[in-house]
Formats: sequence, C-alpha cells, structure tokens
Amino acid sequence: MKEFLLTDSDFKAISSQVYDACGIVLAEHKREMVYSRLARRIRHHKLKNFKEYLDFLEEHKEQEFSEFINAITTNLTSFFREPHHFSYLKNTIVPKLLVSNAKQKRVRVWSAGCSTGEEPYTIAMTLSGLFPSDWDVKILATDLDSNVLAKAQGGTYTAANVNGLDQSHLKRWFLKSHDGQLYKVKPELQKNIFFKRLNLLQNWPMQGPFDVIFCRNVVIYFDKPTKDTLFKRYYDILTGSGHLFLGHSETLGKDHKEFKNLGQTIYQKGGL
Repeated sequence: MKEFLLTDSDFKAISSQVYDACGIVLAEHKREMVYSRLARRIRHHKLKNFKEYLDFLEEHKEQEFSEFINAITTNLTSFFREPHHFSYLKNTIVPKLLVSNAKQKRVRVWSAGCSTGEEPYTIAMTLSGLFPSDWDVKILATDLDSNVLAKAQGGTYTAANVNGLDQSHLKRWFLKSHDGQLYKVKPELQKNIFFKRLNLLQNWPMQGPFDVIFCRNVVIYFDKPTKDTLFKRYYDILTGSGHLFLGHSETLGKDHKEFKNLGQTIYQKGGL
C-alpha cells in the first residue's frame, strides 16, 4: 500500500493545474512520476494525502506554487547531448552567419528549456573562437524551473555530470576541485550566457531576433495546440533564415510548412 492516497480526481486536478500553468500534458502513464515527485512536497509539509496537498496549494499559492511546478517539470540533460546538433551548428550554421551577419557583427542563440545548464554551456564551447573578437555573440538560456536555473548559473557539476566530456574540454573550460569530484565552469565560458526564468507560454520580454533556437525535449510535454502556438512564436522571433533544433523524439509535424525540415530534428525558417 502506498504512503499517500492519490485518487483519480486528485490526479485530474494536478494535471489541470500543470496544464494551465505551463502547457505540459500529464497523461495517465505519468501518474507514478507525479506521485513520487509530489510525495516529497507532502512529506515536507507533513500532510496526510494528495487531497490535503491540493487544499494546501490552493491556500498558499504564492509560496507553494513554484515549488509544485518545479517538482513536476523534468530535467534530464547532459553535455553534448545529441552531438550531431552541435556539429551542424559549428560546421554549417556558423560559416553562413559569418557571411550573413558580417555587417551587424551580432549573433544570438536561445537555449529554451536550458535545465541545469549543460546545453547552453555546450553551445558556448561549440561557438568559442569561431567569430572574430569584435563580434557581439550572446546566448540566452531560459527555464521555467528556478531551482535548476540557479544550478545552471552556478555552473558547478559533479564528476558524473561531466562524464561525457573529453579531457581537452574539461581542461579548457572547467576548474577541478582538489578531490576531483566537482567541476566548475570557468568565468570565460559563462560571460556570454544570460540565464533567465521564463514560462514559454507567457509573454516573452526579449525582442530577438535569434539566429538559432534550441528547444530540445521540451515540447514533448505539450499538446498539439500548445506546440503549434509555440512554433509560430519561434518562427516570428527567428531571423529570416534562422534555425530551430528540437529533441530526438520531437517533430514540427506536417502543418508547419513555414519551416524547412533539414533532417535530424533540425529545421530552418523559410520553407514556404
């Protein structure tokens, strides 16, 4: 028997609140995940069941709601995840930007759903040294979860976190602790990355335009109308020939002819 009772109506109420807040669809198969993640909050507040937690959430929305959302949103990431994306960025997109953006000497990349920071730091490592020193190259890294954003901004990782990085990257971009268990990103890598909390479904304070948007393993949680709205907004904030990267199990679908499908979940604006 489980520690806390989670009824169908409780699960429905949780799913509804998560969907309204951030557009993430919690289907029935996510029930166990919801249970394990919110059970921590129930224990934290010394409550008896999910019904009590939902009542508590209603009464203490201001203090508890961000904890509730943080607990639900998943954050699984690693350095150089889906490495072909970074090869494409380096070998195909950058040479084009060096020509197309030569006049304004400006490049903007957005890591949307940056989680604990591995993706934006990988982008920064990939772009390092590829543009002349007088170019203005900046990376915006956003996430809904304030806890992972704080970790990303701190830039400290365990030896297990940096497991996939080769020695040259570790030596060039990280400071190692005396016991070899922690690795901290060097300020040089951090200086052009700007971390901000952002709900993708609310108003965006930034104007853009962005040359490249990484939105990987984020839209997998959204339903079709939410995805369609988001893709339209990405289209509007990209430059004329900007690129959008999605996660390996994600797709724009057949409705978005305004993007050209380049394969390997890489899309370019201007497909029509």
